[in-house]
Amino acid sequence: MSTVEGQRAPVVDPADPPRPARRRKLTAASLSLLLFAVATAATGQVLLKHGMQLATEKATAGKGSLAINAATSPWVLLGLTVFAISALAWLTTLSRLPLSIAYPFNALGYLAILTASVVLLDERANIWTWVGTLCVVGGLVIVVVTKPT
Repeated sequence: MSTVEGQRAPVVDPADPPRPARRRKLTAASLSLLLFAVATAATGQVLLKHGMQLATEKATAGKGSLAINAATSPWVLLGLTVFAISALAWLTTLSRLPLSIAYPFNALGYLAILTASVVLLDERANIWTWVGTLCVVGGLVIVVVTKPT
């Protein structure tokens, strides 16, 4: 048996099958954190879009460059802040859940962004955009309902 700084190496019995990695379960706390990460990411995107619309209007009216207007826009800065909070929540989520469970929840972000862009930003979406988004959300439901134990 080899030693490293006085410690014995663990004995591995070839007859013992390897144990699978422990899968973490989707608890209420991890689900809440995951939904918070998705919601703040979607909110950040909508704030960034709104800020860029305003910055573009200002630049088009000849009031400075787009880059300066964007960099000094309170909406863009707020969007970046919210998006940064989302990133921290996402990293924490990834430390608690398998990516195969967490990532499909981003489908809810698609739905939230599509809805917000139509309702808040006066963008238009055709029926196929809605159908496609609902298919993606349907995929989320399938992943969550059929998740391995």
